[in-house]
This record gives sequence, C-alpha cells and structure tokens, in this order.
Amino acid sequence: MSFMSYPPPRYGGVTGQVSARFRPADTEADLVSGGADAGVTGASLRQRTHYLATGAGTGGEFGLYRVDMPPHGMGPGTHFHRTISESFYVLDGTLRLFDGERWIDAVPGDFLYVPVGGLHAFHNASDAPTSLLLLFAPGAPREGYFEGIAGVADMSDEERREFFLLHDNHWV
Repeated sequence: MSFMSYPPPRYGGVTGQVSARFRPADTEADLVSGGADAGVTGASLRQRTHYLATGAGTGGEFGLYRVDMPPHGMGPGTHFHRTISESFYVLDGTLRLFDGERWIDAVPGDFLYVPVGGLHAFHNASDAPTSLLLLFAPGAPREGYFEGIAGVADMSDEERREFFLLHDNHWV
C-alpha cells in the first residue's frame, strides 16, 4: 500500500491562530436564479446557490457551494474543466449525474468526484427539489460563473466563448 505524504507546511507558527469562519445554516442564499425562464413561478421554485466557502475566502484551496435545485432544474450539459476538479455530494432529493460514461440517479449520501479534465454534467430530472454540495479544488472564482450564466443567452457568440473560457468550462 502506498501513502501520499503531507504537503509542505504553510503555517510556521507554534500557537495556532484564530481564523475559522462560521456560516449559520439559516443564512440566505447568495444567488437566486432561474424559475421564470423555465415557466416556473414562485420564489421557492427557483435555484438557490449558497457560497459556503469561496476560493477567495479559502486562499485558493477550494470552493464549496450548496445548490438547491427546483423540480426539473436545469444544470450544465456535458463539459470538462482544465484547471479544477469538481465533486458532488447529494444532500436531499435525486440528482441526475453524468460521469462521462453513463447517467446516474444519485440520492442523499451519494458522492461523485470528477478529476481535472473529466467529462460530467448534472440536472434535476425529478418532480421534487434536490440539494447538493459542489466542491471545486483548487478554489476558483466560480461566483462569476454562477452569477453570469443567466446572461449567456443575451451574449454574442464571441462573448459567450470568452465567458466560458474565462470560467474554464469546455463543452463537448
């Protein structure tokens, strides 16, 4: 059995420091999107993205987001990233995940890790809401992607291409 070694130390102090950050569960979503464009009405049927830990907030180590998708909530088509891995952890409901070979109905407790370059896609195909954690490593500025994706339809082809390149989304 081989073992990975720990990375080199990045903190040289001897007493530790007070630097933890707490985010209460009842914190409002950072971004609310979708709904009307999918013919769905009502604030509870909109996608909510919670910025639990951004790349900026973790010093680039990782980004962690909770996404609450409405029934039949759309996600991205098949794509890959050249600079980041992406992991999915289902909290509630059923999430349809593509692992590069097949579609999987993931349920609470299921986990999918997609290494850098791995093909993947996801959406909520069910009649019920679903909640998931998205983890990106290292931490990239995904907030710009989440906040800008709603405007992609109004972009020129060149603007759209630049937007996806900026956010390391490569479609197949």
